Amino acid sequence: MSVLTALMGTRASRTNLMVLVRLTAVLIGLITTYSIVFHVLMEREGQHHSWVTGFYWTLTVMSTLGFGDITFESDAGRLFSIIVLVTGVLFLLVLLPFTFIEFFYAPWMKAQEKAKAPLKVPSGTEGHIIFTHYGPVASMLSRMLEEYAYPWFVVVPTLEQALDLRDRGVPVVMGDRSDPESYRRLKVEQAAMVVTTLDDVTNANVCFTVRELSDSVPIVASASSEMVRSALELAGVTHILRLEEMMGQTLARRVIGNDAAAHTIGDIEGLIIAEASAAHTPLVGKTVAESDLRGQTGVTIVGLWSRGKFKPVDPDTKIREHSVLVMAGSRQHFDQYDRLFGKRDGKAPARVVIAGGGRVGRATAQALTEAGIHWTLIEKLPERVRHLPNTVIGDASDFDVLVKAGLHQAASVIVTTHDDDVNAFLTIFFRRLRNNMQIICRCTQESNAARLHRAGADVTLSYASMGANTIFNLLRSSDTVLLAEGVNIFSVSVPSCLAGMTLADSAVRSRTGCSVLAVEVAGNRQVNPDPFEPLPDEGRLVLIGTLEAERKFLEVFKPSLAS
Repeated sequence: MSVLTALMGTRASRTNLMVLVRLTAVLIGLITTYSIVFHVLMEREGQHHSWVTGFYWTLTVMSTLGFGDITFESDAGRLFSIIVLVTGVLFLLVLLPFTFIEFFYAPWMKAQEKAKAPLKVPSGTEGHIIFTHYGPVASMLSRMLEEYAYPWFVVVPTLEQALDLRDRGVPVVMGDRSDPESYRRLKVEQAAMVVTTLDDVTNANVCFTVRELSDSVPIVASASSEMVRSALELAGVTHILRLEEMMGQTLARRVIGNDAAAHTIGDIEGLIIAEASAAHTPLVGKTVAESDLRGQTGVTIVGLWSRGKFKPVDPDTKIREHSVLVMAGSRQHFDQYDRLFGKRDGKAPARVVIAGGGRVGRATAQALTEAGIHWTLIEKLPERVRHLPNTVIGDASDFDVLVKAGLHQAASVIVTTHDDDVNAFLTIFFRRLRNNMQIICRCTQESNAARLHRAGADVTLSYASMGANTIFNLLRSSDTVLLAEGVNIFSVSVPSCLAGMTLADSAVRSRTGCSVLAVEVAGNRQVNPDPFEPLPDEGRLVLIGTLEAERKFLEVFKPSLAS
C-alpha cells in the first residue's frame, strides 16, 4: 500500500505508472508476435508444436534460459532465434530491471524513509523550544538547553533535511513552516519559545502562522534591517534579534583606545552587569585586589574577557592592556567608575580598518562613528557600501588596497566577513604585515575561535555564541544573565538553610562553585556583601557561576527561584 500511495501521490508518479503499463503491453505484444512467428517457421521445417509450446519457447529464449529441447534446423529459424534472444536481453535484462527500480523499489525506499521522519513531537511534550533553522546559533543554543533539560525540536520542510538532521542526532519534525498544521503537531501552544532565524520573509510568515494558534508563546525572530522590524511586529513577534548590530557594537568596543567607559550587557532589576576596556587606564598592570575598584567606585570585577573567552577572577588576577573587565554594580557605581576611568588618557583616538562591508561591517562602522573613532572600510562589492564614506573598494588581501586604506597607520583592524576560512586567511595576512597591530575578528562558528587565535587574532567574537546567549537570556527571563557559554548570573531566594548564616560560614563557593554578587532585602541591594554579615530570612541572592555550578547550588541548598 505504501508503494501504491507513493506512485499515485503526484502527477509525475502517475505518469511513470502509465509508462510502466505501456512497457508491459509492449512485452506481451512481443511475446505473442514471436510465438506466432515461431509457429510459422516451425511449420515450414515440418515441425508441429502447440501454442503453449510456442509461448514456452519464446520465454525460454528471451530470458536466456535456452533449454535446447526445441530448436530450429534452418538458418531462417536460427536467425529468428538470435533476434528473440537479443530482444530478451535488451528488454528483460535492461528495461524491466530499470523499471522495477524506478517504479517499485525507489518509491518503496522513499516511503520507508518518510515513515522514519517524525511528523510530530512525542506525546506529553511541553515547555519546549521550536527552531525553524538548525544553524550555528541553534546548534550552540541547543547545548545550553540540554544543560537545563529543555526539550527542543527543529522543523524542516523536506524529507532530505529531516533525515540528515535525524542521522546527526538532532530532534527534528518534518513540516511546512508556513502551515498551521505543522505547529499543531509541534504543540506550539505548550511551547516555551519559537526561534526563527531565516530570511525576513520566512520569519514574518512563521510569526504570522504561529500567532494563528497561540497569542502567548514568545517568538524570537532575526531581522536584517530596522525597516523589517515593523513587519515582524505586525506579524506578532515578541523579540527581534539584530545580531549583526550587536556584533558590530561589541567589535567596536574591543578596539584599544576606543573608550574605557562601562557598557551595560545585562540588568537584573537594578544590578548592572557591564564591561569596559582596561586599555590606557591606571588599572593596567595591577591585580584585582590592587585596583581597589570596590573601594573607589563600588563596582565588583566578576571576570575578564581574554582572547574571546570569559574567565572568572580572584584577587591576584592581573589586569592587562588587552583585558576587558566584566563588572557588577548599581548605576551610581558605574557613573562613578566612568568619572574615574571612562576617559582616555589624552592619546589620539585610534585609527581602525574594517575588512568586510556586510551587515556586521557596516554596524561596526556605525558604532565606531558614534564613539568618535576614525575608520576606513574595505569591501569588494560597491553596492554594499554605496552610501558610506571612508570606503575603499577592493580585496582586503591586496597590498595596494591596504595601503590606500591606511593599514600602515591603523592601531586596529577588524575582520568582519561571514566566512571563517576567509577571516583566518586575512588574520594571518595582517599579522604578517604588522606584528604589533591589534586584530579583532568575528567568527560564525564558535569552534573556529581557537583557530583564529592561532592565526594571530587578539580578540575573537563568536556570532553563534552571541546569538545563543541572547536567546537563552530571553528564555530564562530577566532574573538570569548568561555572560558566556557556561557562565551564568542568576537570582534565587535565600535558602532557608542559609538564613541567619554568614557567607563565610556557608562556604557557598567551595561547596558549589558559585559566588555571591549581591544580597537583596526589601528592595535594597548590597553588592559584594560583607562575608561576616548574617543572611536575611527573607531576601534574594544574586550569584555567578557555571551552569553546572548553578545546578549544584540548587541541589545543595534547594532554594526557590526568585520571581
